[in-house]
Amino acid sequence: MRKQLCLLLLLVAICFGAAPQKTTWVAIGDSITYLNDHKDETGDRVTKGYLTLITEKYPDIEYLNQGHNGWTSINIAEKIESLGLVKADVYTIFLGTNDWWQGKPIGTIDDYKNQNGASTVYGAFRVIVNKLKDLNNKAQIILITPMQRGDFVYINNPKNNAYGSYKPKRDQMLEQVANAILEIGLEEQFQVVDLYHESGINLDNMVNFKRLKNPENGQYQQYIYPEYTRIPFDPEKDEYPYPAEAINMTYDGLHPSDKGYEIIANMLISKWKGLN
Repeated sequence: MRKQLCLLLLLVAICFGAAPQKTTWVAIGDSITYLNDHKDETGDRVTKGYLTLITEKYPDIEYLNQGHNGWTSINIAEKIESLGLVKADVYTIFLGTNDWWQGKPIGTIDDYKNQNGASTVYGAFRVIVNKLKDLNNKAQIILITPMQRGDFVYINNPKNNAYGSYKPKRDQMLEQVANAILEIGLEEQFQVVDLYHESGINLDNMVNFKRLKNPENGQYQQYIYPEYTRIPFDPEKDEYPYPAEAINMTYDGLHPSDKGYEIIANMLISKWKGLN
């Protein structure tokens, strides 16, 4: 009887020992992360976001979506203690596009090094990184730069629209935000997914076209970049400018389509220790 019990305990130990360990992942971000679990807000134009794509490919990864629609890195930093962040094996930080559009000051690397607080993008990232290190100083932290962006028109409310990264907002280019995140990654020796420069997602392929009224004859016409940047869009009177056939890397000029999310997922996998 004792031998049978010992054998049973041994088998149980072997089974538990052989069971794969779960990897916990907290994904901090803005709407591009948030929409992974709110596909209905994309007009059902997105099938799978980058979190789902990765966890389907690697079932031992469990994610917690900390994407906050419309938030900046400064918003995240200011509310860092109330977000319910938990200890995890991997943290990703995918922020910056809203900082640019809202005209938040980027600051300098000294704001990061000197922990100058959340008044700049550099300072906000330091607050976020400090919190993650406090939660688990052995976790891998991966930074993700913002993508380039075309003219954005929100599918559920066309009055919510914004021009693309081809011109500055408050004297700052979106590329400067991306470069700041790259500099933070270099300072911390973090892996960085450089979507801005290396993803192949750019102004030419954000969308196939933008459907707008020809100012001369009032007829709808398909305009490509950069031509569409010179044609006005009136959200009160004009039809939504991105029909389904306009979808390319994004479905609305800003938020990734399935094709765009695939690129993000694959690039993140390439920087994730143990997956690449």
